[in-house]
Amino acid sequence: MNHITIIGFAIIFLATTAGSALVYCFRGDISKRANSILLGFAAGVMIAASVWSLLIPSINGSEPLFGSFSWVPAAISFLLGGVFVMLLDHVIPHFHAGTNHEEGPHSSARKSTKLFLAVTIHNIPEGLAVGFAFGAAAISGAPSAYFAALGLAIGMSIQNFPEGAAIALPMRTATGSKHRAFLYGMGSGAIEPIAATLGLFLSTELTTLQPWFLGFAAGAMIFVVAEDLIPDSNINEYPHTGTWGVMAGFVIMMVLDVALG
Repeated sequence: MNHITIIGFAIIFLATTAGSALVYCFRGDISKRANSILLGFAAGVMIAASVWSLLIPSINGSEPLFGSFSWVPAAISFLLGGVFVMLLDHVIPHFHAGTNHEEGPHSSARKSTKLFLAVTIHNIPEGLAVGFAFGAAAISGAPSAYFAALGLAIGMSIQNFPEGAAIALPMRTATGSKHRAFLYGMGSGAIEPIAATLGLFLSTELTTLQPWFLGFAAGAMIFVVAEDLIPDSNINEYPHTGTWGVMAGFVIMMVLDVALG
């Protein structure tokens, strides 16, 4: 099943690259309404993936050791995942285009660099989640587990496509170059297969910690959704547009996970 793992790792990067290529198709920036639905959609995918692909398997995997307290590793590691992203927010200077809000330590880095770092922070937990899922599949060896992990990778890819556009289009304005904007967008996606490889290595080498890793990835993704994706989607300005984006993303990821898992 190594070929399925390779495909899963590849598509999460290629989807971001394809989305970034839209910078060559649009003359202006993406509209706020379209940005709202795209970021809302990404949030919905990540919420559903956190529940069906990560938290539920984490709880189920803890039952042999924890019995009726199988929720403990999921709950603790979920919170630790949020702490991890919060620490990244504090140590990495970055800029959110949707809210025009800058976070992290003061830095003289260019705005384009800070935009790139903001998306890169998002992509680390996504990559880890895919790596942990394929790690769980490698441990079980069941074809169904591999297809469930592939479903998660497909879901991440679906939301990575608009995410690639969401960084490349504002980056064109910041850099004044379509080519540089595309490279920034593609580069932000490159961190995902790297993080996925790390997640795969950790989960296959430290098998007893697998439920903790899954919960950790879920917490990191939900933190990103709550702190970044929802505010950046300007859901207050376009409540129905952004909300239906969340609903659509959630349903698609839920169906993917159930159908393939």
